[in-house]
Amino acid sequence: MTLEITVRGSAEKQYAPERAIASLSAAVEGNDKEQVYTEAVALQEPLTGQLAELVERGAVTTWSSDQVRVYSHRPWGEDGRRLRLVHNANISAHAEFTDFEKLSGFLDYWAGKDGVQVGGIRWDVTTKNRRVYEAEIRRAAVDDAVLKAQSYADALRRGRVHAVQLADPGMLQNDPGQPQPMVRMASFDKAGSGPELEMTPEDIVISIEVDAKFVTD
Repeated sequence: MTLEITVRGSAEKQYAPERAIASLSAAVEGNDKEQVYTEAVALQEPLTGQLAELVERGAVTTWSSDQVRVYSHRPWGEDGRRLRLVHNANISAHAEFTDFEKLSGFLDYWAGKDGVQVGGIRWDVTTKNRRVYEAEIRRAAVDDAVLKAQSYADALRRGRVHAVQLADPGMLQNDPGQPQPMVRMASFDKAGSGPELEMTPEDIVISIEVDAKFVTD
């Protein structure tokens, strides 16, 4: 009698970060709407200008500044009355750094500027290398599935297992799971005391799971 064995194989590896996506914004508020917008633009111009220079130096691969928000709100006073309008202008910028030393210097400078907000850093590997890494991990996940299935077969005193189906999680028939390749990335964290910003990001952890169905006599 043929025995069917369905298992989920998994594997993960760690890689040093290869790029960092920094998010910043020029954010100004005040009572004069036109002035608020003008001041935000005045902050954004040298910021993006420096990003363009860093592209020429090879420290930044790409950058963008394509979102602008200008809005007004009327805050409440301590006596429960509405105060005069406060106007806000926010111009965002995003840049992908591959030179982390230049990134530290860039953040050191702009984080200390009034009106500039550092939204955070997203660490990752390059898109090209990710495909290579995932292929390696996927093979390891398949090997893990084979070992699990053979372990079950050995426990039942059966012979060698043979794969008949292989899929991403949740794609095997009647499998309620969901596809779930995972990546864990470090978040931006600024050193608490030193005069210069030093960042030591965690490794990027790439995890992959596969579902497989085997048969054995």
